[in-house]
Amino acid sequence: MHSHGTRDNKKGGKDVWAWTAAIPHALAESWSGTLASWQISLKLTTNKHELRWDYAAVRTIRRKLKDILSSHPYLQPPGSLMSSTEGYSSIRSHNQLHNLTQEEQELILLIQEAAANANRSNVTRTQAYYDCYKSYPELHWALLAHMVSRNAGWNMSDLKGGLMSDLTDSQFKNHLYRFLERCNALIFQDAYPQLLLYIHSRKKGAPLFHLLPHFHISAFMTPFWEQFWLDRGSSLLTVALIINEQNYIEGRVARHPFYLEHVLEQPFFRIHELARLNQIVFPLGQVSGPEADMMASQEPPDSTRPLAGMTIPKFADLSIRIKAGRTLYALLFGYEEIFHSVLAFAQSTKHRGSRAEYWPALFTPTLESAMNNTHESRNLIQSEWLPEGGRLYSPHIEEIWQDESQEPIPRYDWYQGRVMLRHIRKPIRPLLPDMTHAHRAALEKTSIVHDVSERIHSHENRKRPSR
Repeated sequence: MHSHGTRDNKKGGKDVWAWTAAIPHALAESWSGTLASWQISLKLTTNKHELRWDYAAVRTIRRKLKDILSSHPYLQPPGSLMSSTEGYSSIRSHNQLHNLTQEEQELILLIQEAAANANRSNVTRTQAYYDCYKSYPELHWALLAHMVSRNAGWNMSDLKGGLMSDLTDSQFKNHLYRFLERCNALIFQDAYPQLLLYIHSRKKGAPLFHLLPHFHISAFMTPFWEQFWLDRGSSLLTVALIINEQNYIEGRVARHPFYLEHVLEQPFFRIHELARLNQIVFPLGQVSGPEADMMASQEPPDSTRPLAGMTIPKFADLSIRIKAGRTLYALLFGYEEIFHSVLAFAQSTKHRGSRAEYWPALFTPTLESAMNNTHESRNLIQSEWLPEGGRLYSPHIEEIWQDESQEPIPRYDWYQGRVMLRHIRKPIRPLLPDMTHAHRAALEKTSIVHDVSERIHSHENRKRPSR
């Protein structure tokens, strides 16, 4: 028994020494990675794309939004915001906003059915967003939502992946999955009918935005869609949809008592924020052409795909989420290199929720070929890539999470005051959009916490007396 303990101590000592010896290498890697990130960012930001912003249109919409607050017929009083799921329906039936034609009634049912079918899972939502953008590229928000939805899928897969799954208990993982799924499903349920209504308007050749209230869309959005129909101002509409989506989930999820108690106020949530949950990454694909083909041929076969993106400092803050949305939009559509590279990735890479989609040299969706030891951090620090058969497990989302039926949605209009009007502002491009090193560094930090946690649990289990 004594010799067994000695062997354990020696092994533990070797692990500590290995981690300690790797620190100088990690520091050097951090500095060189930061320099590389600056250099990549300079390259990515060389060719800028002007985001058209019509200040006269903004002034017109602000006036309309102020008028809506005092005159719109289907606003609820602030005191009834979370009252029930019936409030909106009763107000709508009382007002009879429009005497709908048979064609309009059929269109509403068609859009509702299409939205319900596409809202089955993260994978179906992500594809639906991309299909909208592919058919109507003036819908900038649809491509942004597609990429953010990919990130949501990767975060959901992390909950049962190779590192994060061991750091939290199963109950919290289920709660966090429900939180992420609820946020994304609600945003889709609200935004996708708006996109489809615009698409049907284009096909008909006439605006159909008088039907927005019949999909329980906030009165906030109507002036923006009406303006978009006139001038196709993609930036202004995108900012409006960002403000709308974040307000839509604020009361229904972010401030919901259940998710506050079981997710946002849990210490485990902070662990996930310190890991990769608050990082939004846009993988950069190879743009076709002779120059791109030549660059690709010069890279090692397992090279790490560069990433653009940003870190959202605090999810619980509504204003921060809105500002982050504007910045992500400016990053995606404000730089030529990033836009074309992200679009190339979206076109060439099917979304299934595994991080192996963008870093196959570090992740694998196959559990049997994944790493299974307590040395992830040492391996990640010492090697740029991981060998086949020793990569981190990042499963396909539909293999680990089942589709969930949607819960009832509280029906109310979030637009109750002027405070959100200050967020209608032109997006500003970030100066350092590269996230390759920061994402890799977060992965290493997570792996260190994982390995230390595993060693502690293993040591505690050995100390327990056998029965």
